[in-house]
Order: sequence, then structure tokens, then C-alpha cells
Amino acid sequence: MSSPYLPPELLDHIVDILRRKRKALRNCCLVSRSWVPRTRKHLFAHVKFGTEKNLESWKEIFPDPSTSPARYAKTLSVDCARAVTAADAEPGGWIGTFSQVTELEVGSQRTYADEVGVSLVPLHGFSPTLKSLHVDFIFLPSSEVFDLVLSFPLLEDLTVITSYDMLSVSDDDGSDELPAIVQPSNPPIFTGTLELSRGGTRPIAHRLLSLQSGIRFRKLILMQFHEEDISLTTGLVEVCSHTLESLDITCSLTGASVWDLRSTQ
Repeated sequence: MSSPYLPPELLDHIVDILRRKRKALRNCCLVSRSWVPRTRKHLFAHVKFGTEKNLESWKEIFPDPSTSPARYAKTLSVDCARAVTAADAEPGGWIGTFSQVTELEVGSQRTYADEVGVSLVPLHGFSPTLKSLHVDFIFLPSSEVFDLVLSFPLLEDLTVITSYDMLSVSDDDGSDELPAIVQPSNPPIFTGTLELSRGGTRPIAHRLLSLQSGIRFRKLILMQFHEEDISLTTGLVEVCSHTLESLDITCSLTGASVWDLRSTQ
């Protein structure tokens, strides 16, 4: 008897059912080459480079972009930003192969030494489908962070966590003087969630409020650290007042939520 035939649609459905069972998915890859693309869709949906060694291993295992499973990735996490080089963004580099990513998480190992020499330029606009960005650094200048933000025109959700801004300068009245922003011709949408945490995010709030295209976040999660944060928080709320559905403002001095507004719809 010949082997029983199963329609490709049914095989795909079986693999989809196993999407959270990584061991079973790996076994599926050994059954048939025709099963590999569907299993890779789930196995490589979330790719994380936690260390420089992880990143180097990836480049050694998948040197050919045409056969790299990066095209299946929807979430990319890079915790070793210092290891990312300009060559990685050139044709044939690993960055360009992650062209279908919708969520990017980028940060460092939480020490000053890990952030020396970090450049986010190679990651600029690498995925035209990106809608969510999470940035977590201690000392990286807000200008570099914001340049990365503006490079993704479909961006909706933004989370920035940073402790210090090396370029911000306080003048006599306590406001921050920041370099002028080059307004993009195709700015991000910003219709999702904005989360700002720790003191260094104040310049990010300034830059968001200065965008000529405006912002239309539906959800704000804001952490207040200083008195000057109050005016920035007020400005963000007022600008988003027509679209705002959820608001959470927390005072870091007390650790308590000082304002929590949820949509009743």
C-alpha cells in the first residue's frame, strides 16, 4: 500500500496545534523537509540574543540570509546591543534578515561598561512591519534612542526605560535643553501604549511633545520622579486626551499610583 496522503492544510493545522511544544516541533522537523517551514514559523517566532556569544553563534549557524529562519521571527530581543555592528546591517548581514519582526526589545546588561560604544544606528528601520519597541538602557543618550524610535513609521507601542541622559542639560529654570529633532517625513503612528519609567526618560517625553505630527496614544503608563515631571505628564495627557482610554501615573517617591484611569467601554 502507498503511504496515506494528508492535505498540506491539515499538516499545517497539526503543527499549529503543537506551537507551544518546542520538543515536539523539533521532532516534526525530522519527519519531512516539507514540515520544516511550518515548524520554523513557531520555533523562531521569538528570537533572543542574550549575550554576544548567542549572536555570534547565530551568525555562524545561519551565514546565508536566504536560508536563515529569521524571516519567521515576530519578536526580536537584543540584550547585547554593544555587539551589534554596522556590518551587521549591510546586505547579507543578520539584521536585514529579520524583516518581518513586529516587536523589538533592545537593551544592555545593565552596566556602564556594557553600554560604552553602543550604537543603535544599525537597527534603524530594519523591519518595516515593526509596531512595538521596548528600549532599556542606563546611560544611552535619549537622542540615540529617539532616532531609533523615529525610524519605524508603523510604530504604535513604545516603552523606554533609562536612568540617565548624558546629553540633557538643565538651565536656570530647570528645563531640559535638547538638540533639535529632525522631523521625519513619515512619522510613527503612535496609537498604542506609551510607557516611560525612570528619570532619564524625561527627554523622551520632551521629544514626543515636540513632534509636529502629534501623538495619539490610547494608553499611558508614566512614572514621576521629580517636580518637573508633572508638567510633562500633564502635557502628554492633554495631547492624547482625545484618544486616551487608560492612564496610570505612579509617583516613585511613594511607590503609589497617584492616578489610575481605565476605560469603562
